[in-house]
Amino acid sequence: MFRFPLALVILALLAIGQLHAEGYHLSPEQHDKAVAYSRWGYALHFLGAIWTAAVLVGILKSGAAPRLREWIENKTHRRFWQAVMFMPCLLLAIDIPRLPLSLFWHWINRRYEQSVQSWGSWLWDWTKFESLQMVAAIFLGWLLHELIWRNPRGWWFRFWLAIVPIFIFIFFIQPTVIEPLFFDFEPLGASQPNLVTAIGKVVERGNLSIPPERIYLMKASEKLTSPNAFVTGIGPTKRVVVWDTTTAKMTQPQILFVFGHELGHYKLGHIRDLILFICALLFVAMFAANRVIDRALERWGSQWQIHGVEDWAALPLLALILTTFSFLSEPVVNTVSRYYEHQADVYGIEVTFGLIPPSAETGAATFQILGELGLEAPDPNPLIKFWLFSHPSISERVEFVQKYDPWSTRETRYVH
Repeated sequence: MFRFPLALVILALLAIGQLHAEGYHLSPEQHDKAVAYSRWGYALHFLGAIWTAAVLVGILKSGAAPRLREWIENKTHRRFWQAVMFMPCLLLAIDIPRLPLSLFWHWINRRYEQSVQSWGSWLWDWTKFESLQMVAAIFLGWLLHELIWRNPRGWWFRFWLAIVPIFIFIFFIQPTVIEPLFFDFEPLGASQPNLVTAIGKVVERGNLSIPPERIYLMKASEKLTSPNAFVTGIGPTKRVVVWDTTTAKMTQPQILFVFGHELGHYKLGHIRDLILFICALLFVAMFAANRVIDRALERWGSQWQIHGVEDWAALPLLALILTTFSFLSEPVVNTVSRYYEHQADVYGIEVTFGLIPPSAETGAATFQILGELGLEAPDPNPLIKFWLFSHPSISERVEFVQKYDPWSTRETRYVH
């Protein structure tokens, strides 16, 4: 599934020299640092996928899952309590072997000054995230087995129907329940009233209504160094979040340019569209998983001591199939994401026109700061950009913002 030649090809491509980008420039020292940091990130991403697949294959071949299943079924016949015992063990069996990679990535981030988070704080965040995953895994494992026992042939479709509202619910509570577990938030107006007033003008220009209490400041500087902003939530939890690293390291026009980009996601309905896209992708994933798991069990089920798809010991196989699908679908997801991000860039340029200095200057300076502080290397390898980049490269964004001028022909796309 993930073979050594594939990893060798990917790592060889990482070593291809990078070209100097026009528009987005780094000093020789910054360039070398950005290239080194980027390559570590790319390599660890692909290594992590291979590592996870290898762990799951090891679980299947070792017979650990059938032994755990027998022990649990001797303890209780209730599927919910079986899920309570089996799912945390499976999750830890996957995540603990990955822990060295996660620790090493945090070390890389600290070394390259992308993180200032202490090791104790990082471990506490890892523990909290792992606990959230356990709760979700127990519920989803129990639900999956209930559906398999009730409908052995159509379980995948019913499970998809069940997880779509669960996914939407998690997205709904993420800003108010999940994200505050890891960062502190406060209304942006509490510390930046002048900025909120300026943001209000951008919102008005876009013919939108975003109450000031839906614009938040996230205290990212306690853990991170680079600037950022994002849109999150749906319905009453939908909000725009600006990092305090952004307000500290950018001028007000640059912050308004960043906000205009995020406003584009808000205005153009990207969160809604992304949710629909992910739900469609989940449908394909579950359909494929159903077909693959049946064939895999026909061929290797007896060797792995798995009695059928309803067996708890089949879950590592299902996890292997779904994680492989997730890995292979990354280029598709990121291609869609890059399209949305480009649309948001266009909207940000148009909605801030006349409210800040020319976007060719302000936008280029903003992206330059984002690239320098985030250590994005100029002109990443095309394969890497295709597979991993959720945004257009900084070089592409600088070039676009410097050339985009629809007002000379009165052909703006979104803001008229």
